[in-house]
Amino acid sequence: MSRHNNPNWWSQEYDTAWDRVKAAVQRDWDQTKHDFGGHEPDTKQGAGDTVAQAAGKESIPPRGVPTYEEVESAYRFGYGARRHYGGRFTTWNADLETQLAQDWETTYPNESEAWARYQPVVRRGWELEKPGTGTSAGQSPRDKSK
Repeated sequence: MSRHNNPNWWSQEYDTAWDRVKAAVQRDWDQTKHDFGGHEPDTKQGAGDTVAQAAGKESIPPRGVPTYEEVESAYRFGYGARRHYGGRFTTWNADLETQLAQDWETTYPNESEAWARYQPVVRRGWELEKPGTGTSAGQSPRDKSK
């Protein structure tokens, strides 16, 4: 799923904000792969690491583990949802999840069964935004416990 569809509530402002945090989400994704035993660097990635990955000299995630590109739309959806629904839903709950599942099915009508697979990533995208502020948290969800 690398194509971005926009829910009917999506605005250009969300695109601009998403572009600003995209790099942080990518680093978080790399950290997640590292945390699960991957050979990815501990987000202290230098130019040499990037070149090695581009050249195919570092491992590709094992089959069944999605790449960042495959989940970016779900991260983006969750991030935009917080910006849109954050005033109405201050925390992730069953009502919000029902609303987002409906929005997902409207936004990705040919991929509605994918909601169950992408819901955890959508939630992580939701958690990237500070509640009620419209500004980025500036840290990954795992950093909030520090």
